[in-house]
Amino acid sequence: MDSAVDGFEYFLRVERHSSPNTVAAYIRDCRRFAAWAETVGVMSPVRVNGEHITDFLVHLEKEGLGARSRARVRSSVRQLFRFLLDEGVVEADPTALVDAPKFTSPLPVVLSGRQVEALLEAPDLGTPLGLRDAAMIEVLYSSGLRVSELVTVPRQSFDLATGVAIVRGKGDKERLVPVGERATGLIVRYVTESRPLVDPKGRVRELFLSQRGKGMTRQNFWQRLRRYARVADIRTKVSPHVLRHSFATHLLENGADLRALQAMLGHADISTTQIYTHVTRARLAAIHAEHHPRGT
Repeated sequence: MDSAVDGFEYFLRVERHSSPNTVAAYIRDCRRFAAWAETVGVMSPVRVNGEHITDFLVHLEKEGLGARSRARVRSSVRQLFRFLLDEGVVEADPTALVDAPKFTSPLPVVLSGRQVEALLEAPDLGTPLGLRDAAMIEVLYSSGLRVSELVTVPRQSFDLATGVAIVRGKGDKERLVPVGERATGLIVRYVTESRPLVDPKGRVRELFLSQRGKGMTRQNFWQRLRRYARVADIRTKVSPHVLRHSFATHLLENGADLRALQAMLGHADISTTQIYTHVTRARLAAIHAEHHPRGT
């Protein structure tokens, strides 16, 4: 089992060019299955059948793993066996007839326009760090980038004249992302005033740098974003992904095309993007209930 997972990891990294975070998540789940399989005497993937998959999911439930997490693990193991099937290691996919655990998918958390404005105004533009953070938050909201894309985006990716960035996302795929005028202006100020203080010779590849002149980490930016949310008195739990959700929802509410939004977000499947149509409907219903005299 371990060698099968090793082969799958190599496939994800080298052939599929999956992101490090995606590879780590898949392999963590698959190794968890491999470890469990050994405890029940299954040492080879060719011996795994549908009952083993079902028993494993039941085992995870008994351990207290929620339905969403069990569904994720099943998906990882399914990808493993699809790889082994394609490689001719196994003759059938034992996960094919095992249904995923059912769960209710909650709607994404979305900030209001007023909350977004308060968040964008929270950093102090008079300090180098505040200017950097303001540029990062503005880029995140105006372009809908994933936080991993934001902290790794190279300086050369931005065409400041046209307001477009080339972003490398999941699966090592590139896409063009529009960047707003305000975000472009803040990037220009940051590159001119703040960035040279930590990288005077311009040798570091990443656009956004820490105080030590290294590329920002997701964790560092996440913590600083939460701090600014407190400054802005936003009670909703704010994360980089909440800003991505807000970007997508606000675009749809203002008439954006779903296919265009899919391209900007970098979704491989439009069904992933369609969740935002449900969000906008729910927000409209809430507004109606709150403000219409007969809404409640």
